[in-house]
Amino acid sequence: MVTGAGRAIGDLEALLAREGYHERPLAVLYLDAFDANAADLARRAAGTPLRVASKSLRVRGLLERVLARPGYAGILAFTLPEALWLVEHGARDVLVAYPTVERGALRRLAMLPAALEAITLMVDETAQLELILDATSDLRARRVSRPIRVALELDVAYAPLPGVRFGALRSPLRSPGQAVALARQVQARPALELVGLMAYEGQIAGVTDAAATAYGAAVRTMKRLSRPDIAERRAEAVAAVRRIADLEFVNGGGTGSIESTAAEEAVTEIAAGSGLIGPGLFDRYRDFAPHPALLLGVSVVRRPAPGVATLLGGGWIASGVPGPDRLPTIAHPPGLSFAPQEAAGEVQTPVLGPAAERLRVGDTVWLRHAKAGEPAEHFAHYLLVRGDEIVGSHPTYRGEGAVFL
Repeated sequence: MVTGAGRAIGDLEALLAREGYHERPLAVLYLDAFDANAADLARRAAGTPLRVASKSLRVRGLLERVLARPGYAGILAFTLPEALWLVEHGARDVLVAYPTVERGALRRLAMLPAALEAITLMVDETAQLELILDATSDLRARRVSRPIRVALELDVAYAPLPGVRFGALRSPLRSPGQAVALARQVQARPALELVGLMAYEGQIAGVTDAAATAYGAAVRTMKRLSRPDIAERRAEAVAAVRRIADLEFVNGGGTGSIESTAAEEAVTEIAAGSGLIGPGLFDRYRDFAPHPALLLGVSVVRRPAPGVATLLGGGWIASGVPGPDRLPTIAHPPGLSFAPQEAAGEVQTPVLGPAAERLRVGDTVWLRHAKAGEPAEHFAHYLLVRGDEIVGSHPTYRGEGAVFL
């Protein structure tokens, strides 16, 4: 089912009414679209295993669903408390994508043998190593336990000229020499074990490139020039670190860079998550097109003027640089736009246009979030639709009482 098409939305609303789902707001997850996206991501990876980015789902049931598929292995978590929670619920391979400074979580990690086996922490400077050891020093003194697993993050932003940079401000490690120096610092601390390396090419994976404009052409040029730079630096750093450490994995990429990341021999796994949901931002990539899998329904509660309908809620603005692309996409009905002076608000969202005149109090307007995982922070569960049936629901992290950021 293609979500957003008028007939499909009509079928959905009839199904919800028939089954008694009248309350809004409501999040609906199309399993057929989700599974099709999962299959397409694996096809694009061409045999390189995919590690699922939990930030893009935040629903345990969906994590478990995709990890049961061929081509998927492991979770890329966003905090250590989240990773510990996932391990408590059965996860066995969790890489924490961002450095950890939560001392309480570090102490819990050190006390749980299953967590020590399953979880890998991310580091990019010695201060993080010292904090990990300081937080767990008394526990290590009292018990014999395996070392804490860590991975290095290499920065692969594209910086062709001084003062010119494309990519996220992440790790300070840019050169093979810097990576080796930190690897030696890890090895000098027996309570830590270096097991992996990660390098995220956000300037390719996370920047849309389909616009038929001068900007779109510039982005495509930047990506074309950036790819060989990434491949060369990543290969050199991996080779250098492997000479002194037995790396279990080298993680790279994201949904927007799967093909180019998979082409690198140095990479052993690719991170992906947003492509499973197909959020609004992912409508603007040139080389792939995920199915929109998640719809958010909100109610019309006011008609303040001709050609205006007001929704209750709807202001789920995506993180990142503020701009129109961070607003939800109005999926249905067509012919609506946000009011320029209000946009999408936390409590009310006026919408304008010819379709607004046809809306009545109690009708539903369907939105798509700009990003994949952030809607889960606003809903307790996702209603699951497969074909023309409601087949159940999955609680989100929030619905399970888990809040990590």
